[in-house]
This record gives sequence, C-alpha cells and structure tokens, in this order.
Amino acid sequence: MASLTTSVNPHSTCSLHRNFHSRIPAFNYNYCPNSANEPSSCCLTPKAIIQNSSRTNSGSTAARFTVRSAATKPAKSPAEEDWSIKRKYLLEKKVRSVEVNEALRLQKENNFVILDVRPEAEFKEAHPPGAINVQIYRLIKEWTPWDIARRAAFAFFGIFQGTEENPDFMQSVESKIDKKAKIIVACSSGGTMKPSQSLPEGQQSRSLIAAYLLVLNGYSNVYHLEGGLNTWFKEGLPAASEDSVVQK
Repeated sequence: MASLTTSVNPHSTCSLHRNFHSRIPAFNYNYCPNSANEPSSCCLTPKAIIQNSSRTNSGSTAARFTVRSAATKPAKSPAEEDWSIKRKYLLEKKVRSVEVNEALRLQKENNFVILDVRPEAEFKEAHPPGAINVQIYRLIKEWTPWDIARRAAFAFFGIFQGTEENPDFMQSVESKIDKKAKIIVACSSGGTMKPSQSLPEGQQSRSLIAAYLLVLNGYSNVYHLEGGLNTWFKEGLPAASEDSVVQK
C-alpha cells in the first residue's frame, strides 16, 4: 500500500486547530479506498502523530503534525472484513436484493421493516414512511491521536465531517427490531451483490455491510434494497420528513 505525505489547510472546529489558525497538519498515512465508493466511510490508516510548532511568514505560530510511526489502530471489526468475505456470507445466508417498488409492496402487505442505515441528518430530511433509522457510520467523536490523524486525512480529500463505524449499531438495532422481523436494509446508493463485467463481485455499500452484521448476529429474514434510497426518491415513492409525508 503506498504512503502519501502532504499538507492540508481546511477549516476546523477543533479547539487545538483554532488556536493555531486552523492549520491542519502535514501527515504521512496509508490510504485504503473503501469499496463501498462512499468517501465519508473510507478507511484511513495513519500511524502516529508528532506535534511541532513552527513560525509562519506573518510570525504567528502554526501547528504541524507528522504521522511517522505506529499509533494504535483499533482492532479490525466484522464490518471491515474484505467485501469478498462479506458477499460470500450474504449469499450463503440467502440475503435477497429487492427493487424499490417490491420493497414498498413488502412493507405495505407483508409487514417488512425498512431499516435506513444512513446518517440521522439524511434520514430526517427524507425517508420511506415507517422506516427505522440506525446509522451504521457516525461522525468521528473522539480526539485521540488516531482520530485527529483520521480527521486530517479526511480533510485532504475534501471531507470535513469524516465518519467512523458506529460501535452501538447492533445494540441499537436489537433494541428496536426483533430478530424474527423481516427487514429490508437501505442506504443511499444501495450497492449490489450482482456481478458485472466491470464489477465481478458487485459493489459494497453501507446497507450491504449492515445486512452482513445483521445475519452475523442472528437475524434470519434480511433483505437488501437494490438501487438504494436514491432510486426510491427518484421513482417518486412515498417519502416522509420530520414535518410531513408526501404520498405518491
């Protein structure tokens, strides 16, 4: 995996960065693109942080962080397994993908639950009526050296609200949805398990990662929304927001 050394200067809400005129550090890290093709949940693997002070041309002090050697990375979680492993398990467990119109019919006629795993803010803006929201990724919360380096790495790619896996995902799902429930897992893009010439193993997504975690934890009636909620809204299917419900 290639290493990349660069300097970035995004705006930051971190008090440390504000004290140094919002100068985000130079850093050396390994970048592993997430196959979900959703940059807000990409895998950034920095090593360690050394903080130095330097003088700018104007005489003010700026912070410089250099990631050089081994910071502690959290242990690999099930969600971080290779997509090929997750896909194989989903197929073994007969997790089906359903198109948006079929998903709406199943919700109305067969009491299927739509589990929306997008961030809470996106869910509040628009979602299928009756859907339950449990975000599989959340905004990075902590300020350990690891997390600061990840924020800086996200900023390099123009992402100023980087996300991390939600450690309470399964606990929240289990508190809201019975394990015998029939569930359709949905995110924005949907991803696919269907092979194609350009994507012989399909394409990972947040909803497919969530479906994998569900079946790992004993949910036996798990479906996946093909095309995602972007297609749902594009097709003009019913949508709810915090204040209203729009019927087709």
